Amino acid sequence: MRRYALRDDQWDRVQAFLPGRAGHVGGTAKDNRLFVEAVLYRYRAGIPWRDLPTRFGDWKNTHRRYRRWCESGVFERLFKALAEDGDNEYMMLDATIVRAHQHSAGAPKKGGACQAIGRSRGGLTTKIHAIVDALGNPVAISLTPGQASDFSQAAPLLDAVEPQALIADKAYDGDALIDALKERDIVPVIPSKANRLIARDTDFALYRERNLVERFFNKMKGFRAIATRYDKLASTFLAAVYLVSAVIWLN
Repeated sequence: MRRYALRDDQWDRVQAFLPGRAGHVGGTAKDNRLFVEAVLYRYRAGIPWRDLPTRFGDWKNTHRRYRRWCESGVFERLFKALAEDGDNEYMMLDATIVRAHQHSAGAPKKGGACQAIGRSRGGLTTKIHAIVDALGNPVAISLTPGQASDFSQAAPLLDAVEPQALIADKAYDGDALIDALKERDIVPVIPSKANRLIARDTDFALYRERNLVERFFNKMKGFRAIATRYDKLASTFLAAVYLVSAVIWLN
């Protein structure tokens, strides 16, 4: 098996969700697997599209096709289909910062579109927010500019999941979130901030499992073009995050 390629069993699980498959509307693509592996190679190695090895074909065609799949939500649908098998016993919520390369800035702002690039102490950054299940697999993901609060994406991400308990660090200790969790009968496993007058009880034995979300981010940042964002458009970068998350599910 070539470096960064998919195993046969992994490909068997994902090929039914991709356009161009046999029996799908339109023509049948003979190179879907090669194309997906080309995208994975680019993000794993962190190279410019034009530096793709020649075995993947013309890099321009690969990039053009990737953009079409990004805009049509192919990788998002693949991720969500795999995430339906998440373990709901408990879930972890957290966020991580990735540096945005200088070449990722400057996308045209059509209609005021936000490309999820902001300025923080480290320069240009993007923040990846994620919820992982009890096995450490991602079940919900979003992007914001790097200076955005971790807390800002808690409610939108939680709308997509139904855990029995939610584990998060002190950054998520807010009355609005705690009350929303209790209304949904979700046990909050979130330590109280130091400025709380009355500290809430926390199951610190369960809180130790929060390391699973950190492990997920470590796996994701093994892909160099995720650890450093080179994409100008948020839709392009988010599609890559979805694809990498799907691969983590396949492992």
